[in-house]
Amino acid sequence: MGALTGYRVLDLSRVLAGPWCGQILADLGAEVIKIERPGVGDDTRGWGPPWMSDEAGQATCESSYYQSANRGKLSVALDIATPEGQELVRALATDCDVLIENYKAGSLAKYGLDYASLAAINPRLVYCSVTGFGHTGPRAAEPGYDFIIQGLGGLMSITGERDDLPGGGAQKVGVAFSDLMTGLYSTVAIQAALLSRHTSGQGQHIDMALLDVQVATLCNQSQNYLASGKPPGRYGNAHANIVPYQVFSANDGEFIIACGNDGQFLQLCEAIGLPQLPKDPRFKRNQDRVNNRAVIVEILASHFRTDCTRAWVDRIHPRGVPVGPINDIAAALAEPQVAARGMLVSIAHPLKPDFVTVGSPLKLSGTPVQYLRPAPMLGEHTDEVLGQRLGLDGRQLAALKERGVIEQLAEEKRGD
Repeated sequence: MGALTGYRVLDLSRVLAGPWCGQILADLGAEVIKIERPGVGDDTRGWGPPWMSDEAGQATCESSYYQSANRGKLSVALDIATPEGQELVRALATDCDVLIENYKAGSLAKYGLDYASLAAINPRLVYCSVTGFGHTGPRAAEPGYDFIIQGLGGLMSITGERDDLPGGGAQKVGVAFSDLMTGLYSTVAIQAALLSRHTSGQGQHIDMALLDVQVATLCNQSQNYLASGKPPGRYGNAHANIVPYQVFSANDGEFIIACGNDGQFLQLCEAIGLPQLPKDPRFKRNQDRVNNRAVIVEILASHFRTDCTRAWVDRIHPRGVPVGPINDIAAALAEPQVAARGMLVSIAHPLKPDFVTVGSPLKLSGTPVQYLRPAPMLGEHTDEVLGQRLGLDGRQLAALKERGVIEQLAEEKRGD
């Protein structure tokens, strides 16, 4: 039993924000039925290479991107642009607790698949819409993309090195931050709506916008602006409010120090052989160090260049000061702590029995996450879901396939 076992989710979303939300719900035990376009599927199915390899080591047409956000779902290839396809989705929605969609605001109304239409036949439905700008406001009709939202929402203005430094300039985050965070916030909102339903007996519409989430997750940076009237700039790998809290270079590489308070600064200075620094009134308190950032950072930077990364980490770590190397993803996934926490999991895939993926960070003692299936192949479960949920027999399914309304799993193609 998972925490959400017994709940059924209809996932009409594609790419990342909506699918990420659906994957979290699936990890927690919900049955998630993903509706995909016949012959094409989710856009990310074509976002390769890299592709998943089969038992023989040959590339398949299953993209790694798609695999990352659709674990645990059932795939139904169904054309919602057809009246018959729309009727099938409505029929499925009558027996679902949650629907996730990320079509442009208002565009599902022409199919009769908007919240008002579906709530009329299933008042208990929790309907989560994910868009770039939300369903209200002057930009509601515009499509939203993570990269655009990172720029428009202020994140890129505080990400990257200062303009006067080598490599300076605005940078996007290395993963689709606003998409992923919107997926997380959507999951929270859906679970809150389900809890509310226990009292009210009614579902509700959830209007999630990437821009809203991006603005909300500026966190201390936006509050710094509201307090000071000065928009924060880029600090690269430094921190706007804490010093020293950044990357430093040793004589053989780079490492991170995240000195969160004055006590840690005292321990840091003793560990590296500069015990006099905390006695200097320019550096005694964090606010003093922030005001004299350039001076203290240059003292530390010059000192750290006299030895190697491992030596500094080994000296600092025992003092309880946060310190560590900068791993690439290969090294990060090889970290013993990652293995100990069960963050790499094997899930048998029809094309690769020993398929490995990154697992869920959710650790629940009573209802742990279960990995029941990998990301599905396109239309893998069309017959199963429509047969079991809607009672369609072989003749009816065959007729729908003949008319191009649905599609069952086709022969696997190879990736490039």
